[in-house]
Amino acid sequence: MIIERLKPVQRLRPLASQAKRNYVQLMMDVVGRAMEAITQVDESVRKEVSVLPDGFLFEMTVMPSGPGLMMRKQRDGTLQYLGGETTGKPDVSVQFKHLHHAFLVLSFQEKTAEAFANARMLVDGDLGYATRMTRVLNRLETFILPRLLAERAVKEYPASLGLPEKLISGARIYFKVATNFVDTVRSS
Repeated sequence: MIIERLKPVQRLRPLASQAKRNYVQLMMDVVGRAMEAITQVDESVRKEVSVLPDGFLFEMTVMPSGPGLMMRKQRDGTLQYLGGETTGKPDVSVQFKHLHHAFLVLSFQEKTAEAFANARMLVDGDLGYATRMTRVLNRLETFILPRLLAERAVKEYPASLGLPEKLISGARIYFKVATNFVDTVRSS
């Protein structure tokens, strides 16, 4: 019996793909929890979200059945992170066409606007609501990412965002995310 030896690159491809999938899943989880947190601590994000109807469902996922996140607008004006499971038909769904495309965006190698312009993602639902959710994501990224990464992630970094506001808001969001993770671990 002759065993064909795989080239080192061929052996590493499945590992690289699994690593990308794990990274994208982790980032979807972090982004979902951070979106929930920012609606609890930032007034301008609450104003964006206030226009959405109660029970509004937002989904961001990788096609066809990859990692994702689901958010629901609560009556109190905040977003609730529901995890990666679809609990109903989303009002707005952002779908990356391939895992690699999601990886490019979530590793800050490509801006969301560029990914959309390069046809790497689809948006299904009301475009006005999708635009609002994009503004929420952009504001979130400006607070929780170092400026160098945030400038790579968002279309335009806000010139009016000063370092004290960024640090205080970022710390509040990270504290809420950490608390959420701890609560999740305790309840499981």
